[in-house]
Amino acid sequence: AIFAASQSAHHRRQEKSQAPMAGATSASAATKLTPASPATWKLGALTLTACDLAQPNSGLSTAAWCADFPVPENRADPHSRTIKLKLAVLRSSAQVASKDMLAFLVGGPGQAATDSASQIAAMLQPLLAHRDVLLLDQRGTGGSNGLTCKDSADTAGPDDDSTFNAAKMRNAAAECLKQLSDRADPRYYTTTIATQDLEDVRKAIGSPQFDLLGVSYGTRMAQQYLMRYPEAVRSMVLDSTVPNSLALGEDFARNLDDALKAQFARCTAEPACKKQFGDPDQTLYQLRDALRANPHEVSFRDPQSYRTVKRVLNENSLASVVRMFAYTPATAALLPLSIDAAAHGDVGPLLGQAKILSADLAELMGSGMQYSVICSEDADLLAPRPQDADTILGTHMIDALGAVCSVWPKGTRPADFHQPLKTDKPVLLLAGQYDPVTPPRYAEEVAKGLPNARVLVFKGQAHSVMAVGCAPQLVQHFIEKPDPKTLDASCLDRLRPTPIFIDFNGATP
Repeated sequence: AIFAASQSAHHRRQEKSQAPMAGATSASAATKLTPASPATWKLGALTLTACDLAQPNSGLSTAAWCADFPVPENRADPHSRTIKLKLAVLRSSAQVASKDMLAFLVGGPGQAATDSASQIAAMLQPLLAHRDVLLLDQRGTGGSNGLTCKDSADTAGPDDDSTFNAAKMRNAAAECLKQLSDRADPRYYTTTIATQDLEDVRKAIGSPQFDLLGVSYGTRMAQQYLMRYPEAVRSMVLDSTVPNSLALGEDFARNLDDALKAQFARCTAEPACKKQFGDPDQTLYQLRDALRANPHEVSFRDPQSYRTVKRVLNENSLASVVRMFAYTPATAALLPLSIDAAAHGDVGPLLGQAKILSADLAELMGSGMQYSVICSEDADLLAPRPQDADTILGTHMIDALGAVCSVWPKGTRPADFHQPLKTDKPVLLLAGQYDPVTPPRYAEEVAKGLPNARVLVFKGQAHSVMAVGCAPQLVQHFIEKPDPKTLDASCLDRLRPTPIFIDFNGATP
């Protein structure tokens, strides 16, 4: 209903702007017989065309205004290959929109902003009443010369049939490079260069000030953009924050274990859950130890096709599946039940749900842009962490990144790239209590250098919380009056964790 309402408003305004002038009614019949030319919108120096942005793996689409934006691949050489960036604007329903514009920066690294247009339009619907929203596919993603390789990252997926193999990952990365060689140089797909792209787009559309909204990796992009172009930014919302000082990957194992232990403690504190499952944390580690000693082939029904699927279940595939479950409150609430079933020989609930979740992550599998970002910006700072060896995730992530980055071309990184952000711009930081990858302490760390900032922790929530509960209204109020200290966030007191499932009918009453 929200999508339909916003699209209807957009179409009503479009029809009004194309209505014939008084005295032209005699030509109306002839006009109806003449095919209409594509609707266009002049925004600054750009001419945008009416378009529909499809949401992957669904029948949803969102009305927008689109354009291709050419940029040099190597900005140090204006004569280098030109690549086209895909940009779209969700147009406000106001006759005259606010001068400042929202710029939504998505996560990954590797996600494409335009692929999330439907969710973004729904989440920002209150703000669309007065503001336009810019969606720019970051270079290397989606319609901006996406660096997607076939079969190049299967070692990282939940259906992995093997233990970690560094040689296999190096070979997969080398094969990915071969696939990209005729259309991209991976050295030029970094966050820093992407901020320059965003600034060029801003100037081309009339130099509005941006209200930046970043989620997960998008918070790195937002902070780096603000560091380089402070006058271009009016305010900033960071959801699931990545501190500039962080080397992506270094804390993944610790953060996942912390989130799992906190979630499982909820089960042991509830009599019905404890009676049914005992200590889920202990069960998970017993299952991990059993699979470490005896990885074996299992069968389960694909929940989408209902065909029988066979997979080798081992400790690495278990860790990948559990990590995916921990990202959302709803799936985290299923973990004690699913782990208990797997420990008793029924892997269907665990691997079946993972099959559904993995479809949402398909765009990141084999993402050369993700490799370009991490290998250029973080890999040299990743040190071995033997203390992670006995965690559920173990050292797998750091080992995998080391293998890929040993062959992946690396771009340059500014000397101050990992310096903490310092600004007096108004900043609102949102964090999920049980976030398994960007915990609340990250937001608190970033806020230390921001005198005009505030951290809001969402009780019972996990990763990416901007659409949860009253968050859209809080973001709206903050953007309209960017004063984080006076923002009334009392509505968050109503948030509760998703009750843990005792069986497949749900939680206890």
